[in-house]
Amino acid sequence: MNRPEDSTAAPTRSQEPSPTPDSANPPTGAHRYAPMTTNWKVFLGAALGVVAISLWALLAPDSASSVLGTVVAWVSQNFGWFYILTGTAVVVFIIVVAASRQGKIRLGPDHSRPQFPLFSWAAMLFAAGIGVDLMFYSVLEPVTQYYGPAQGNGETAEAARQAVVWTLFHYGLTGWGMYALMGLAFGYFAYRFNLPLSIRSALYPIIGKRIKGAAGDAVDISALLGTVFGVATSLGIGVVQINYGLQFLFDVPQSVGVQAGLIAVSVLMAIASAVSGVDKGIRRLSELNIYLALALLLYVLVFGDTDFLMNGLVMNLGDYLSRFPGMTLDAMAFDHPTDWMNTWTLFFWAWWVAWSPFVGLFLARISRGRTIRQFVVGTLTIPFAFILIWISIFGNSALNLIYEQKNTAFGDSIMNTPEQAFYTLLGQYPGATAAAAVATFTGLLFYVTSADSGALVMSNFASKIEDPNQDGPKWMRIFWAAATGLLTLAMLLIGGIATLQSATIVFGLPFAIVLYLVMFGLWKALRVEGADMESREAAFAGVRAANRAASIEPSSQTRSWRQRLSRSVSYPGRRSATRYVRTVVAPALDEVGEALRAEGVDAVVEHGVDFATTIPYVTLTERMDGERDFTYQVYPVAWPTPGYLLSPARTEDNYYRLEPFALTGSRGYDVYGYTKEQLIHDVLDNHERHIEFIRISGPTVEEAGSTEIIGSSMATTDWSMDFTAPLDVPVADHENTENSATKEGNQ
Repeated sequence: MNRPEDSTAAPTRSQEPSPTPDSANPPTGAHRYAPMTTNWKVFLGAALGVVAISLWALLAPDSASSVLGTVVAWVSQNFGWFYILTGTAVVVFIIVVAASRQGKIRLGPDHSRPQFPLFSWAAMLFAAGIGVDLMFYSVLEPVTQYYGPAQGNGETAEAARQAVVWTLFHYGLTGWGMYALMGLAFGYFAYRFNLPLSIRSALYPIIGKRIKGAAGDAVDISALLGTVFGVATSLGIGVVQINYGLQFLFDVPQSVGVQAGLIAVSVLMAIASAVSGVDKGIRRLSELNIYLALALLLYVLVFGDTDFLMNGLVMNLGDYLSRFPGMTLDAMAFDHPTDWMNTWTLFFWAWWVAWSPFVGLFLARISRGRTIRQFVVGTLTIPFAFILIWISIFGNSALNLIYEQKNTAFGDSIMNTPEQAFYTLLGQYPGATAAAAVATFTGLLFYVTSADSGALVMSNFASKIEDPNQDGPKWMRIFWAAATGLLTLAMLLIGGIATLQSATIVFGLPFAIVLYLVMFGLWKALRVEGADMESREAAFAGVRAANRAASIEPSSQTRSWRQRLSRSVSYPGRRSATRYVRTVVAPALDEVGEALRAEGVDAVVEHGVDFATTIPYVTLTERMDGERDFTYQVYPVAWPTPGYLLSPARTEDNYYRLEPFALTGSRGYDVYGYTKEQLIHDVLDNHERHIEFIRISGPTVEEAGSTEIIGSSMATTDWSMDFTAPLDVPVADHENTENSATKEGNQ
């Protein structure tokens, strides 16, 4: 699937070049991926698991309910602390990563830029990560916590104050931290190093090529099962609430039959959205969803007690920030509120864990080009800012009616019929019917945006996809949308929302262990990135200065002033760039390659053509067994010609920079105009920097002698994963363009 054009990205290059006319010289600057195929082991393993559990629930509901209850009690008693610790560890890890020097690394090559504008990105990450359950719990949980708090007495001012804070805690930084962790892992390994967009790629620094075997399949199956149950829980909540909304509006009865019909309709809508792709379907629905949610928010704020609600919003933010450190590690060892913990914190943490691979992969799909710091900060703050306002406004509105206005009937109604909570609150304001209609439609959109993005991501999990911009086959998206609907119906039949909560706690536990492996894999990978950054600084500072007398210095520094002046006013067109590559770049890199081979080095030089511009490029690769390969590729990058240079005599609107690319993207400068000797020195500059990177990223003497170190860095493992083509192939990053191809006739 093609990505939408990014108007902020300066280079105008083609994402998917046409087939090469020269089969003997396939392009290395273009992404060259193997065809997408189905991973039948993962697909059948997860599909059979979902179908078997669904049939068990449908055919033997009492047995399924009893077994789930027993397992949940065991997990809560023995692993409640583990869920609490995991949530805290994840938040600390991603904040440290974002604040570190590695935070400026991009989820993609160094020159890549975001695909989507900020609002579209924020709308999609919010709508995918939060479903109709936010409407459900924004009223239900604060009221429930007010009557039965985890600690202290209920129906007091302190209970009311804590009620919204606990709700914010369950929807706050911890859950979004889990999403950020998985999204960071997916995006980093897929877009920075062109590994498959799957969880197993994040484990490569730990287990190496075994990720292609049973271990990798087991991780993906675990992620798929957790995702299915996490999404089914949200959809089950949504169906129950939408059913009541229809009863409120049209007197439609509340029954399993109506809910089954709603599931069928919603699945069909989700399928239509999922098969249309991210830009056409999910993006538009997400944006519409945000507008409608904002309308509901303003409706309650304006017609409610506005002053009280604004005071409550500020107070809730302060309480959340001040109490979060204590709440995040509070396992309530002396209180033993087992039922409370199962119903709230453990369920929510398991729910977030179950959703993390699904939402994380989706976030990675829409976050290519953003830095790690931008991604983490945006994921933690943008959705939470909306959640804070939403929960504070709706939760405090309900508490105001109960605590301040003594409307006990309102509170009793919510406690007796939880699915009616949101609509019961809307019924307290003028124009309730219209507001309920908007709420029902918004809930339906929340349902669809969760189901369609879930089906899209699950199809990716069960496919062998090496192109990070490609999605799983449409037939598989249809299957997973239908399978999720079937599981939702089965769980509703054997006990409703409580059963879905129990299943989520059980199936979230295995993947909670995977989160630790992902953190460890990311830490090892980012350690290598840190070494790469350190080697760059050493090369530009120490190495360059030390070798200046020997003329091994950056080529830009050795050019004469006349060369620099000529280059500063030169904007080469296609013909000039082509001539330069053929007469200077190709001979220079061929000569370096020949010299390296004479020294016994495994070096290869490949020649290709960028098919959007027909300008040739050249790639020099030194294959380093057991280390990351050295790559130096000179590739044409189109830029708009400055307007003051355009004239009737000039037919080209673009000029071309010939930029050197490494594995992680463009080095950011132009070598056009270098002499052959100067270009060779530039290759050697980059080669020396790569050698310095290997030295820094390798194990220390102490680490090398320790038997406890399992590969001290990713540079000590076989980085060229052999999933498809070697990593010397997808070097240059190709953004979409409408200029390079369409204006080719004028050039």
